[in-house]
Amino acid sequence: MFFIFSKPAAFFLLPSNFLIASGFVGFVLMFTRFKRAGRRVALACFVVLAVLGFSPLGVLLSHELESRFPPWDASRGLPDGIVVLGGGISAVISRDYGDTMINKDGGRVIALIKLARAYPNARIVYFSGDASLRGNRPAEAPYLYPLLDSFGIARERVTLEPRSRNTFENAAFTKDLMKPKPGERWLLVTSAQHMPRAIGCFRQAGFPVEAYPVAWHTRKRFHFFPSDTLSGRLARLDDATHEWIGLIAYWLCGKTSEFLPAPPRNP
Repeated sequence: MFFIFSKPAAFFLLPSNFLIASGFVGFVLMFTRFKRAGRRVALACFVVLAVLGFSPLGVLLSHELESRFPPWDASRGLPDGIVVLGGGISAVISRDYGDTMINKDGGRVIALIKLARAYPNARIVYFSGDASLRGNRPAEAPYLYPLLDSFGIARERVTLEPRSRNTFENAAFTKDLMKPKPGERWLLVTSAQHMPRAIGCFRQAGFPVEAYPVAWHTRKRFHFFPSDTLSGRLARLDDATHEWIGLIAYWLCGKTSEFLPAPPRNP
């Protein structure tokens, strides 16, 4: 039930979608006896959309999440296992063109290849489920394997976890599949912005992991300056808002260990 409700709720709560929908309602009201209120609603939505689009708010919200966990320190020792959350391969576009196409989160796949070659004895699991509401999207696995082949990484090294549809299920199903032993060191690879929620879910599932964030979209130090493009900043704001909504929803539903997880004090 949580999964089904979360998809439409997340869609309509994104700033750009909410403002466009509200503006459309205002436009419709302009042809009724509430036309004065309709004009005000439509104008307010237009102004707010423009202000948000040119402001650095989306970058600020993203930076707060992406700076939560630092890059992984390789000097701490060898990992026993590596968990890579999926979503870095555009399966639909890969199917259209017959070749593996990575997207804005493709750093997850790049990290998988890098870590697989650096730690040949580590166990690796990759999420390959379908996170769409209707469950009708192609899987990533058929496009991941040829990429592994081209880098000389045996397919048998990567265990696929095909059932999970969201981050909470990623943690629960991966723990059940891989059965980590006490004392083992496992890395969790996902986008830096998604890392706080992912870490919270794995902690809640009782699966201790170390953060290996990738695919940063903001600079290490936040710079306050306006944008010269509306679409880019709106997209960044929508992405950040989606993640903050996810953090709140997961925390309220008990699917994460805390609202905004942070690195352990004594790693």
